[in-house]
Amino acid sequence: MMKALVTGASSGIGREIARLLAARGYDLILCARREERLRQLAAELPTACRVIAADIADERECRLLYEAVRGEELEVVVNNAGFGLFGEFASTSLEEELRMIDTNIRAVHILTKLAVRDFAARGRGYVLNVASSAGFLPGPLMATYYATKNYVLRLTEAIREELRRAGSPVKVCALCPGPVDTEFNKVAGVRFSLGGLSAQRVAREAVGGLFAGRGVVVPGAAMKAMTLARHFAPDCSRASPIISSTGKTADDRAGDQKDAAARICAPAAPAVCGRGPGIRHGAVGRSDRGMHFRRQGLHAARPAAAGCAAHGGL
Repeated sequence: MMKALVTGASSGIGREIARLLAARGYDLILCARREERLRQLAAELPTACRVIAADIADERECRLLYEAVRGEELEVVVNNAGFGLFGEFASTSLEEELRMIDTNIRAVHILTKLAVRDFAARGRGYVLNVASSAGFLPGPLMATYYATKNYVLRLTEAIREELRRAGSPVKVCALCPGPVDTEFNKVAGVRFSLGGLSAQRVAREAVGGLFAGRGVVVPGAAMKAMTLARHFAPDCSRASPIISSTGKTADDRAGDQKDAAARICAPAAPAVCGRGPGIRHGAVGRSDRGMHFRRQGLHAARPAAAGCAAHGGL
């Protein structure tokens, strides 16, 4: 039975990728922090779904996630969970930036390494890492976010070349969309020079490119042109797609961010059962099994930093 793991599956690109994989016949393991959204998605899909509520920014939870699913004979791993932070580098929250690095880089690195090892030994498998067109550019006012996406892009390209040299059939692909119509822009309080693509279109191109064996997928003609132009005119990289703030007052943005914090930064629900110090996890049901990974004492939502927004679904 074909199975796929999708992180950040509760909204945006991750949710749409999950729908497309289910349409291709894949049973799914859906991971994010917002369990209720995952269960709603699972109820809509035509294939069997396992729901795991986990905060993969925590290294231990990330490792436990993979250990919980590695016996499932995975064929596809989609590393989609991630978020951005808008503001001047000197002013943004160091705590939130480190959390972003843990989510956008460390979790992707861990899950990619573990999956590639297993897939290479098995002789088949696909890994899709959601990077961004930000990976091609420096990003004033979103410096750390852009840097994390460059890491994901270059890591994926390097692994792909290693697999090619080894003659491995395992495929890894980096998805590099430009602006996408999700919660990201509103919450971060930014405008982009390019209109956003729909999450559905980005997901279609991502899944199609992954199974076609492409190394990098850049959805949209405008974003492809910008990426190509950078190779011929490197100085144009000084201008990221960000134009300015949305023009909202600080109070307006704070209201948007407060509303989004409840959606994006909400913790997982209490665990079903426990095992091991500090981490609780369990499973219920048959085709819609649920699992939670939680550290004790983290029962309250973390406050959202200014401009914190998820591109997939945390």
